[in-house]
Amino acid sequence: MNALESQLQYPLAEQVPEPGAALDVVPGVRWLRLPLPFALDHINLWLLDDAHGYTVVDAGAATDASRAGWETVMARQFHGKPLRRVLVTHCHPDHVGLADWLCQRWQAPLAMTTGEFAFARMMAAALPGVDGTAALPHFQRHGLNDPDMLEKMQSRKNYYPSLVPSVPHAYERLQDGQLVAIGGHDWRVITGFGHSPEHASLYCAALNVLIAGDMVLPRISTNVSVFAIEPEGNPLQQYLDSLNKFHGLPEDVLVLPSHGRPFRGLHTRIAQLQAHHAARLEEVVDACHVPRTAADIVPIMFRRPLDAHQLSFALGEALAHLHKLWRDGIVRRESNPDGMIRFRTVP
Repeated sequence: MNALESQLQYPLAEQVPEPGAALDVVPGVRWLRLPLPFALDHINLWLLDDAHGYTVVDAGAATDASRAGWETVMARQFHGKPLRRVLVTHCHPDHVGLADWLCQRWQAPLAMTTGEFAFARMMAAALPGVDGTAALPHFQRHGLNDPDMLEKMQSRKNYYPSLVPSVPHAYERLQDGQLVAIGGHDWRVITGFGHSPEHASLYCAALNVLIAGDMVLPRISTNVSVFAIEPEGNPLQQYLDSLNKFHGLPEDVLVLPSHGRPFRGLHTRIAQLQAHHAARLEEVVDACHVPRTAADIVPIMFRRPLDAHQLSFALGEALAHLHKLWRDGIVRRESNPDGMIRFRTVP
């Protein structure tokens, strides 16, 4: 456990669910875990008692391993009850990938925010602008010119549809502040931005539980990136603003994150995340005393080898920090004759 983790409390200690098993978190809330084919090798799902069945929060990626995990869960954990609803926090493949598979299997509705549902539909259809081919010219403008990495990133162009082969054609809308009745309790929707278009976290005051999704993770900072679909975006500012929406929740709320272990210490963790991004912004300002591309910033922010999957997120995150500084007037953005965009600290 690192120093930051030691400031948090983990009520389940080192426990994690075995494949196909479930751990009770609080009455009516059980913790499932599915594998992921990435360096971040798992996603947490939350199975909520709901009348004479269940609501599940998030679905896992559409991989054979995740389907097999679900088959075991349904055989061992459902006890003859149906899945009544699939609620998805956001559009990323590890969260929405198997949603349609589950919805069709159980004739269950999908619940998402409009922003997340629309993006999931667009990306699963590989529409121009959100497909993988749009990423290459976007990142080339921001300094990516290594031939090997360009080739690897090109090979990822069908990455999203391979993990999200389909999305339901209809959905039930989730909105900020909405109360969703699940299993005799009200869960309040808290939308967040920056990590994804309209992320939905869920807070139950009666249980003192926050299903945080990817907005607040205990060990890592969630990815905040500028991608080709919104090349002028300022997602880091949106993310930091969104963290403020959790300030009214109790400090001892039990946080159920999508990755890592359930923890207490929400406001401590938010302060850690704010300090993390402030430190990264300071590093970027110092680096930009000479003109820098986003690709130049990556090794300053990420001091480890990166594969193509990690590099795309690292580039997007470096650009997110540059864009916040640019929007705040701390650096200026320069277009250069070589076609690349560079940033320089304002004197």
